Amino acid sequence: MSASPRRDDAAKIPHELWQQAVRIRQEWLDHALSTQPADRQTAERCLTAVYARASRPRPRFEWVDSPAKALPMVSGWPTLEGLHERIRAVRPPRTPLLASDIAVVVSQLRGALSAGVVHTDPELSPARRGKAKEPWPELAPQRAFDGGVPLAVVLHQGVRAALHRSLAHGFYLPVRAALASDGPVPVCWYGQQDASWIAYYDVLRRLGLARYGPDEAGHLDTWADLARSCGWWWPGEDVCVVVDRPQVIRTEPVPGTPHGRVRLRPGGVRYRDGWQPLRSGVGADPG
Repeated sequence: MSASPRRDDAAKIPHELWQQAVRIRQEWLDHALSTQPADRQTAERCLTAVYARASRPRPRFEWVDSPAKALPMVSGWPTLEGLHERIRAVRPPRTPLLASDIAVVVSQLRGALSAGVVHTDPELSPARRGKAKEPWPELAPQRAFDGGVPLAVVLHQGVRAALHRSLAHGFYLPVRAALASDGPVPVCWYGQQDASWIAYYDVLRRLGLARYGPDEAGHLDTWADLARSCGWWWPGEDVCVVVDRPQVIRTEPVPGTPHGRVRLRPGGVRYRDGWQPLRSGVGADPG
C-alpha cells in the first residue's frame, strides 16, 4: 500500500470515532431529557452506594414530584455559600457535611477517570496549539478535523462541553433560578441532568480511548445508572430527598452552536405535580 492511501485511512479514524461518539452522546441526551417515571429501585440502590462511598449508611428516601415540593423538606440544609464559608473558616467544624463529602468523592472519581484516558485529557489540562499556546477554536467537527484540531479536543468540546451547556445553562440553572426566588437553594445533584461528565467518560471508554480500573469503572457505572433513573436529589444525613423525572420536557436548538446544543423552550418543562417554573420564559438560557 502506498503512503497516500495509508494517510487517507488514518484520516478516516477520527471521523469514524466521532460518528460513534455522536451516537453515544445522543443516548445520554435522551436519558438527560427523559420523561419516563423514575426507576426508584435503581435510584435508591445507586444513592445507597453513593452514601457508602462517603462513609454513610443507607438513608431514608423521600420521593417528591418536583423540586418545588422538595424545598420545604430541605429547608436549612447547607447551601453552596454555606459550604464555602466552612472551608474558609479559620477553624472549620470537625464534623464534615455529607454534601461536601460527596463532592470530594465525585472530584476524586473524575480525577481517577481522567488518569485512565490514553491521551492528555482536556478536562484536566486544556489543550493549546502552537507556540503561542492559544486555545483550540470550537468549530463544527468537519471543519475542526480539516483544521488539525485533535480528536481529544473535539470529543471534549462536542461531548463534555456541549452536553454541559445544554443541561446546565439550557435546563437546570434556569430551573434552579426560578426555584431560588425566595432565597438560596440547598446543595443538590441533578440526577439525569448530571449526564455531561458521565457521558464524556463513557464515550472515551466505549471508543477504546480510556482504560479504567475495576473500582473506577464500577463507580462510574453507579453514577451512570443514577443518571438514567431519576431527577434531582438532595442528600441529608438521615434522609435523601429525590425528585421524579419531569412529566414534560420540550427543547429547541440553540442557533449558531456547532455541537447540537439545546435549551428549554419557554414553558418547556412541567413536573408531575403541575409545577412549571419557566412559563413566561424568564430565566431561560439566552443561548
